[in-house]
Amino acid sequence: MSKKRVLSCIQPTGEIHLGNYFGAVKNWARIQDTYDCFYGVVDLHAMTMPYDPKELKENTLQMVAELIACGLDPEKSIIFIQSLVPQHTELTWIFNCIASYGELSRMTQFKDKSEQIESSNKTQFISAGLFTYPVLQAADILIYKADYVPVGKDQVQHLELSRNIAARFNRQFKEYFPQPEPLLTDIPKLVSLADPSKKMSKSLGEKHYVSLFEGEVSIRKKVRSAVTDTGEKQGDQMSPGVENLFNLIKACEKSTEYNHLLNDYQSGTLRYKDLKDTTADALIELSEPIRKKKEELMADKAAIEKLARTLSQKASDIASDTLAGVRKLTGLPDIK
Repeated sequence: MSKKRVLSCIQPTGEIHLGNYFGAVKNWARIQDTYDCFYGVVDLHAMTMPYDPKELKENTLQMVAELIACGLDPEKSIIFIQSLVPQHTELTWIFNCIASYGELSRMTQFKDKSEQIESSNKTQFISAGLFTYPVLQAADILIYKADYVPVGKDQVQHLELSRNIAARFNRQFKEYFPQPEPLLTDIPKLVSLADPSKKMSKSLGEKHYVSLFEGEVSIRKKVRSAVTDTGEKQGDQMSPGVENLFNLIKACEKSTEYNHLLNDYQSGTLRYKDLKDTTADALIELSEPIRKKKEELMADKAAIEKLARTLSQKASDIASDTLAGVRKLTGLPDIK
């Protein structure tokens, strides 16, 4: 019996941070033996926001190395670069003619990222690509006829657009695309160390996230300066900053340390220095072997690029078969 197919993607906008790792990449590695997995480095999506071309090229190759360092196995999963699979963009245009303006206007991330651009003071330009990128996202998923997409509950809206496009295509032409289902994952709620009211994000600035590949000194500095609270206990409810540090320890699978510190917290004897030191120790232990693996891989960039191109060609071959069927159904000529 063939495995169900999974598709998930990540933008190459800098190093993988703890939110990316615990929210997605760690789970991607875990499910490789269970599903037929496709993981995309979506450089075309990264172009919807202001960017530097040289950085995009470097970050794309680096992201492939980082994913492998995090445990994605090229023998088990297809790790592709989106722009090396041109079928994605062709299917996007076809889907643009199927998706409705109303659907796209309701996408929450367009509003969020537009406001982010406007507040950056760098430019007031908002690209049409930022508005239509959920259609490209649908093409990313459906070009491989994915059965599942690993998502958190806050990401279900974009998957719903993919399902709507698939259903509309099937009604208008012929039953062709499966409706991808969310593969809901238990994502730890990680927030900024500097501002616990905000989600951990690179867009907020360096002090608001911890890269998975940071060195020991930098990790300890950021954790040591993490916002906790005034020290006054509000019933049994932890402050967001304290809860965030506990969540990091738990995500690192340090159950003994987590339970010990939790007992201290519940008894009112917890010292924040102990909590922060334990958090930093756990993160350093997690990151060190992954960081070393990335350094080994990036020492031979030519080999990483060759591997990325080989895997992207495998993705392209599968995408070509899907697109050939789409062209036939939609009245477009065959490509010989």
